[in-house]
Amino acid sequence: MFSNYLQNDSSLQNDAQLDLKRVPRHIAIIMDGNGRWAQKRHLPRTAGHKAALTTVKEVTKAASNLGVKVLTLYTFSTENWKRPKSEVNFLMSLIATSFKTFMPELIANNVRVFVIGELAGLPPKTLATVQKAMRDTANNTGMILNFAINYGGRDELIKAAKDLATLAVDQQLKPEQIDEHLFADHLMTAQLGQFADPDLLIRTSGEERISNFLLWQVAYSEFVFSKVLWPDYSSAELKANIIEYQSRSRRFGGLKKE
Repeated sequence: MFSNYLQNDSSLQNDAQLDLKRVPRHIAIIMDGNGRWAQKRHLPRTAGHKAALTTVKEVTKAASNLGVKVLTLYTFSTENWKRPKSEVNFLMSLIATSFKTFMPELIANNVRVFVIGELAGLPPKTLATVQKAMRDTANNTGMILNFAINYGGRDELIKAAKDLATLAVDQQLKPEQIDEHLFADHLMTAQLGQFADPDLLIRTSGEERISNFLLWQVAYSEFVFSKVLWPDYSSAELKANIIEYQSRSRRFGGLKKE
Protein backbone atom coordinates (compact mmCIF):
# COMPACT_ATOMS: atom_id res chain seq x y z
CA MET A 1 0.00 0.00 0.00
CA PHE A 2 2.86 2.36 0.87
CA SER A 3 4.58 1.62 -2.46
CA ASN A 4 1.31 2.35 -4.28
CA TYR A 5 1.16 5.69 -2.48
CA LEU A 6 4.67 6.54 -3.64
CA GLN A 7 3.81 5.57 -7.19
CA ASN A 8 0.65 7.68 -7.19
CA ASP A 9 2.52 10.60 -5.62
CA SER A 10 5.18 10.34 -8.33
CA SER A 11 2.47 10.34 -10.98
CA LEU A 12 0.96 13.50 -9.48
CA GLN A 13 4.40 15.16 -9.53
CA ASN A 14 4.79 14.24 -13.19
CA ASP A 15 1.40 15.75 -13.99
CA ALA A 16 2.40 18.97 -12.21
CA GLN A 17 5.67 19.25 -14.17
CA LEU A 18 4.19 18.39 -17.56
CA ASP A 19 3.52 21.35 -19.85
CA LEU A 20 0.47 20.38 -21.90
CA LYS A 21 1.22 23.23 -24.31
CA ARG A 22 4.53 21.63 -25.32
CA VAL A 23 3.58 17.98 -25.71
CA PRO A 24 5.37 16.41 -28.71
CA ARG A 25 3.10 16.30 -31.72
CA HIS A 26 4.60 13.02 -32.95
CA ILE A 27 6.08 10.42 -30.62
CA ALA A 28 7.76 7.31 -32.03
CA ILE A 29 8.53 4.35 -29.78
CA ILE A 30 10.84 1.38 -30.26
CA MET A 31 9.07 -1.14 -28.04
CA ASP A 32 11.97 -3.21 -26.74
CA GLY A 33 12.40 -5.71 -23.91
CA ASN A 34 9.56 -8.20 -24.29
CA GLY A 35 11.87 -11.19 -24.37
CA ARG A 36 13.94 -10.05 -21.39
CA TRP A 37 10.75 -9.31 -19.44
CA ALA A 38 9.63 -12.90 -19.99
CA GLN A 39 13.09 -14.33 -19.28
CA LYS A 40 13.24 -12.57 -15.90
CA ARG A 41 10.01 -14.35 -14.99
CA HIS A 42 11.14 -17.73 -16.39
CA LEU A 43 8.42 -17.52 -19.03
CA PRO A 44 8.56 -18.14 -22.79
CA ARG A 45 9.27 -15.13 -25.00
CA THR A 46 5.70 -15.30 -26.28
CA ALA A 47 4.48 -14.33 -22.79
CA GLY A 48 6.41 -11.08 -23.08
CA HIS A 49 4.83 -10.31 -26.44
CA LYS A 50 1.36 -10.93 -24.98
CA ALA A 51 2.06 -8.70 -21.99
CA ALA A 52 3.22 -5.97 -24.37
CA LEU A 53 -0.32 -5.57 -25.73
CA THR A 54 -1.57 -4.19 -22.41
CA THR A 55 1.18 -1.58 -22.56
CA VAL A 56 0.26 -0.64 -26.12
CA LYS A 57 -3.32 0.02 -25.02
CA GLU A 58 -2.31 2.07 -21.97
CA VAL A 59 0.26 4.16 -23.82
CA THR A 60 -2.09 4.77 -26.76
CA LYS A 61 -4.82 6.08 -24.45
CA ALA A 62 -2.34 8.20 -22.48
CA ALA A 63 -0.82 9.73 -25.62
CA SER A 64 -4.25 10.49 -27.03
CA ASN A 65 -5.39 12.11 -23.78
CA LEU A 66 -2.25 14.27 -23.71
CA GLY A 67 -2.98 15.65 -27.16
CA VAL A 68 -0.32 13.78 -29.14
CA LYS A 69 -1.18 13.93 -32.85
CA VAL A 70 0.73 10.82 -34.00
CA LEU A 71 2.03 7.82 -32.05
CA THR A 72 4.24 5.53 -34.14
CA LEU A 73 5.03 2.10 -32.73
CA TYR A 74 7.84 -0.05 -34.16
CA THR A 75 5.92 -3.31 -34.20
CA PHE A 76 7.85 -5.66 -36.51
CA SER A 77 11.01 -4.83 -38.45
CA THR A 78 12.27 -6.30 -41.70
CA GLU A 79 15.08 -7.84 -39.64
CA ASN A 80 12.64 -9.62 -37.31
CA TRP A 81 12.05 -12.28 -39.98
CA LYS A 82 15.43 -13.69 -38.90
CA ARG A 83 13.91 -14.85 -35.61
CA PRO A 84 12.82 -18.50 -35.13
CA LYS A 85 9.89 -19.36 -37.38
CA SER A 86 7.72 -20.30 -34.42
CA GLU A 87 8.18 -16.85 -32.87
CA VAL A 88 7.57 -15.05 -36.17
CA ASN A 89 4.36 -17.04 -36.71
CA PHE A 90 3.24 -16.21 -33.19
CA LEU A 91 3.92 -12.50 -33.70
CA MET A 92 2.02 -12.40 -36.99
CA SER A 93 -0.94 -14.14 -35.37
CA LEU A 94 -0.73 -11.84 -32.34
CA ILE A 95 -0.76 -8.75 -34.55
CA ALA A 96 -3.90 -9.98 -36.29
CA THR A 97 -5.62 -10.88 -33.03
CA SER A 98 -4.66 -7.65 -31.28
CA PHE A 99 -6.08 -5.50 -34.07
CA LYS A 100 -9.40 -7.31 -33.76
CA THR A 101 -9.62 -6.98 -29.97
CA PHE A 102 -8.24 -3.43 -29.91
CA MET A 103 -10.63 -2.02 -32.51
CA PRO A 104 -13.63 -1.16 -30.26
CA GLU A 105 -11.37 0.87 -27.93
CA LEU A 106 -9.70 2.65 -30.83
CA ILE A 107 -13.04 3.62 -32.32
CA ALA A 108 -14.40 4.68 -28.93
CA ASN A 109 -11.35 6.93 -28.43
CA ASN A 110 -11.58 8.40 -31.97
CA VAL A 111 -8.12 7.00 -32.84
CA ARG A 112 -7.24 6.46 -36.49
CA VAL A 113 -4.98 3.58 -37.56
CA PHE A 114 -2.19 4.03 -40.11
CA VAL A 115 0.40 1.39 -41.02
CA ILE A 116 3.80 1.81 -42.69
CA GLY A 117 6.02 -0.95 -44.00
CA GLU A 118 6.10 -3.49 -46.81
CA LEU A 119 2.57 -4.76 -46.18
CA ALA A 120 2.60 -7.04 -49.22
CA GLY A 121 5.10 -9.21 -47.35
CA LEU A 122 2.69 -9.96 -44.50
CA PRO A 123 0.76 -13.23 -44.21
CA PRO A 124 -2.73 -12.91 -45.78
CA LYS A 125 -4.59 -13.10 -42.45
CA THR A 126 -2.41 -10.43 -40.86
CA LEU A 127 -2.63 -8.19 -43.92
CA ALA A 128 -6.42 -8.49 -44.07
CA THR A 129 -6.77 -7.55 -40.40
CA VAL A 130 -4.44 -4.57 -40.75
CA GLN A 131 -6.27 -3.28 -43.81
CA LYS A 132 -9.63 -3.66 -42.05
CA ALA A 133 -8.37 -1.66 -39.07
CA MET A 134 -7.38 1.18 -41.40
CA ARG A 135 -10.75 1.08 -43.15
CA ASP A 136 -12.78 0.92 -39.93
CA THR A 137 -11.03 3.94 -38.40
CA ALA A 138 -10.69 6.00 -41.59
CA ASN A 139 -13.30 8.52 -40.44
CA ASN A 140 -11.84 9.00 -36.96
CA THR A 141 -10.45 12.48 -36.39
CA GLY A 142 -8.33 12.02 -33.26
CA MET A 143 -4.78 10.81 -32.76
CA ILE A 144 -3.19 8.69 -35.46
CA LEU A 145 -1.84 5.37 -34.18
CA ASN A 146 0.79 4.50 -36.74
CA PHE A 147 2.12 0.93 -36.69
CA ALA A 148 5.44 0.14 -38.40
CA ILE A 149 5.04 -3.47 -39.53
CA ASN A 150 7.57 -5.23 -41.77
CA TYR A 151 9.31 -1.89 -41.81
CA GLY A 152 12.98 -1.05 -42.37
CA GLY A 153 14.42 2.45 -42.64
CA ARG A 154 17.02 1.59 -45.27
CA ASP A 155 14.45 -0.23 -47.40
CA GLU A 156 12.21 2.83 -47.20
CA LEU A 157 15.00 5.12 -48.41
CA ILE A 158 15.95 2.80 -51.27
CA LYS A 159 12.31 2.56 -52.36
CA ALA A 160 11.98 6.36 -52.39
CA ALA A 161 15.20 6.69 -54.41
CA LYS A 162 13.96 4.10 -56.95
CA ASP A 163 10.60 5.89 -57.27
CA LEU A 164 12.33 9.20 -58.02
CA ALA A 165 14.80 7.54 -60.40
CA THR A 166 11.91 5.98 -62.31
CA LEU A 167 10.21 9.36 -62.63
CA ALA A 168 13.47 10.86 -63.92
CA VAL A 169 13.97 8.07 -66.48
CA ASP A 170 10.38 8.57 -67.65
CA GLN A 171 11.17 12.29 -67.99
CA GLN A 172 8.45 13.20 -65.48
CA LEU A 173 11.08 14.73 -63.22
CA LYS A 174 14.39 16.52 -63.60
CA PRO A 175 17.14 15.51 -61.14
CA GLU A 176 17.64 19.14 -60.12
CA GLN A 177 14.01 19.23 -58.94
CA ILE A 178 14.76 16.71 -56.19
CA ASP A 179 15.03 18.34 -52.79
CA GLU A 180 14.35 17.17 -49.25
CA HIS A 181 10.65 18.02 -49.49
CA LEU A 182 10.15 16.00 -52.67
CA PHE A 183 12.15 13.12 -51.25
CA ALA A 184 10.04 13.13 -48.08
CA ASP A 185 6.90 13.02 -50.22
CA HIS A 186 8.02 9.60 -51.46
CA LEU A 187 8.57 8.13 -47.99
CA MET A 188 6.00 5.95 -46.27
CA THR A 189 5.37 8.63 -43.67
CA ALA A 190 4.22 11.15 -46.29
CA GLN A 191 0.62 10.25 -45.38
CA LEU A 192 1.20 11.84 -41.97
CA GLY A 193 1.59 15.27 -43.56
CA GLN A 194 3.00 17.94 -41.26
CA PHE A 195 3.48 15.38 -38.49
CA ALA A 196 5.66 13.00 -40.54
CA ASP A 197 8.83 13.59 -38.48
CA PRO A 198 8.80 12.54 -34.80
CA ASP A 199 9.53 15.24 -32.25
CA LEU A 200 10.45 12.55 -29.72
CA LEU A 201 11.85 9.05 -30.20
CA ILE A 202 11.67 6.75 -27.19
CA ARG A 203 13.37 3.37 -26.90
CA THR A 204 12.63 1.14 -23.94
CA SER A 205 14.74 -1.54 -22.20
CA GLY A 206 17.94 0.48 -21.89
CA GLU A 207 19.26 -0.16 -25.39
CA GLU A 208 20.62 2.98 -27.06
CA ARG A 209 20.33 2.58 -30.82
CA ILE A 210 17.63 3.25 -33.40
CA SER A 211 17.73 -0.15 -35.17
CA ASN A 212 16.94 0.97 -38.72
CA PHE A 213 13.85 2.92 -37.63
CA LEU A 214 12.73 6.13 -39.39
CA LEU A 215 16.28 6.97 -40.44
CA TRP A 216 15.32 10.05 -42.44
CA GLN A 217 12.52 11.23 -40.16
CA VAL A 218 14.47 11.31 -36.87
CA ALA A 219 17.13 13.71 -38.18
CA TYR A 220 16.07 16.32 -35.59
CA SER A 221 14.14 14.19 -33.12
CA GLU A 222 14.97 14.22 -29.43
CA PHE A 223 15.99 10.74 -28.19
CA VAL A 224 15.03 9.38 -24.78
CA PHE A 225 16.26 5.94 -23.75
CA SER A 226 14.16 4.42 -20.98
CA LYS A 227 15.55 1.53 -18.94
CA VAL A 228 12.04 0.17 -18.41
CA LEU A 229 11.22 -3.02 -20.30
CA TRP A 230 8.28 -2.44 -22.64
CA PRO A 231 5.74 -4.67 -20.80
CA ASP A 232 6.46 -2.62 -17.64
CA TYR A 233 6.26 0.74 -19.43
CA SER A 234 3.35 2.91 -18.29
CA SER A 235 1.57 6.20 -18.81
CA ALA A 236 3.59 7.60 -15.89
CA GLU A 237 6.86 6.66 -17.64
CA LEU A 238 5.58 8.22 -20.86
CA LYS A 239 4.89 11.47 -19.01
CA ALA A 240 8.36 11.34 -17.43
CA ASN A 241 9.93 10.91 -20.88
CA ILE A 242 7.91 13.83 -22.23
CA ILE A 243 9.05 15.97 -19.30
CA GLU A 244 12.65 15.10 -20.16
CA TYR A 245 11.93 16.09 -23.77
CA GLN A 246 10.49 19.40 -22.58
CA SER A 247 13.64 20.13 -20.59
CA ARG A 248 15.72 20.28 -23.76
CA SER A 249 16.33 23.21 -26.09
CA ARG A 250 15.43 22.38 -29.69
CA ARG A 251 17.41 24.69 -32.00
CA PHE A 252 17.39 22.70 -35.29
CA GLY A 253 20.93 23.85 -36.07
CA GLY A 254 20.29 27.49 -35.20
CA LEU A 255 20.78 29.49 -32.06
CA LYS A 256 18.41 29.79 -29.12
CA LYS A 257 16.43 33.02 -29.18
CA GLU A 258 17.15 35.28 -26.22
